[in-house]
Amino acid sequence: MASTRAAIRYAKAILDLANSKGVAEAVNNDMKSIAAAIDTNTELSTFIQNPTTKVEVKESALLEVFADVNGVTKGLFHLLFENKRFEILNAIALEYNKLFDESNGVEVAKVTTAIPMDAALEAKVLAKVATLSDKKITIENIVDPSIIGGFILRIGDNQYNASVANRLQVLKRELSN
Repeated sequence: MASTRAAIRYAKAILDLANSKGVAEAVNNDMKSIAAAIDTNTELSTFIQNPTTKVEVKESALLEVFADVNGVTKGLFHLLFENKRFEILNAIALEYNKLFDESNGVEVAKVTTAIPMDAALEAKVLAKVATLSDKKITIENIVDPSIIGGFILRIGDNQYNASVANRLQVLKRELSN
């Protein structure tokens, strides 16, 4: 789901509130679990997106499903209830995570590989990526068999494509000219 301006505004407001109460990290963990639950559970996602379901029902269901979340997160549920905006909850959670990482100097390096990376390879990549940035780096591994082999590294707006599929595409262009 693409981020909307409204989701960014909600995320900024929730981050400001969480920072003022000193619970920003706890709310970040809540947002990670909410985003993961919505992404992995199609029933929950459909339920939240359904425009015919009453907002009262959505709020009570979310409060029941996420009963152990922080009070600030429960406040977000109530705010979404008042404004009838539950459909952007996933986007808010994702935006909050981005903003929280930015405010703490954490940058996400997305590494796309044909097969999942093991711990040893992830440690090597993390060590190499740490030399490219002065921020704290976390690695997100995306598995895409269509790249055939190699990897694609994306840090912020920079991308390095060392995939076999890319090399084959370059070779094809050179041979066709």
